[in-house]
Amino acid sequence: MLEHYNVAVIPTRPRKPKDKAKAEVGVQVVERWIMARIRHETFYSLASLNQRIRELLERLNNKVMQKLGCSRADLFAQLDKPELKSLPEASYSYTLVKKVRVHADYHVEIDKHYYSVPCSLLGLQLEAWISGELVRLFNQGQEVAAHPRNRNYGYSTREEHMSSEQRSDLLEIVDLMYQRGSIIVVSQLPVDSWYKMIGDSTHADAILDRLVHGSVKIELKGESMRKMQTTLTEGDQ
Repeated sequence: MLEHYNVAVIPTRPRKPKDKAKAEVGVQVVERWIMARIRHETFYSLASLNQRIRELLERLNNKVMQKLGCSRADLFAQLDKPELKSLPEASYSYTLVKKVRVHADYHVEIDKHYYSVPCSLLGLQLEAWISGELVRLFNQGQEVAAHPRNRNYGYSTREEHMSSEQRSDLLEIVDLMYQRGSIIVVSQLPVDSWYKMIGDSTHADAILDRLVHGSVKIELKGESMRKMQTTLTEGDQ
């Protein structure tokens, strides 16, 4: 936020107010003046409460102070407003910062969506900056990847994040799938049991997430063909 507005924060000294006593008193005046007027009122939403506070705050700012003979709004217009800088053209977007781990498929998971990073970062812990429109990924303070934010399940993969071997393999797979069409996976085991067969949990997550969520699942009830053949064979005997 500080970078967005091009400002700096200078912390005050701890314990008793020494550097911003007037600001503390101003907050106290606003708090007491407004709370005294709304303490018996009932609000059914945060929006209605905020609207009421804005109305009272405007009244307080326009109220003439006896000692100075002018209002707080007058002082703001005379002293503060001329020194203000223009606001940035773009509004500030709230950013969540969290740690993420690079999976074996060189992707990181954020809210059930997977974003690629350079394959050389496999296994490393990165810092993700997540805003409403953008996901930025950093390694030791250096940005290594950026993707448009996607809130749907799926993958956002950049070709430049793959190794040359991976790019070659991907082209072969795409070409093969174009020729063959869909792949049908047949299994008598429930999907939850596939983890044991794959072994490595990280690889299992990467494989099964793409398979289960990117396909249509059809469950067929009834006896298996093997059991039916066994029954027929026993009947012939």
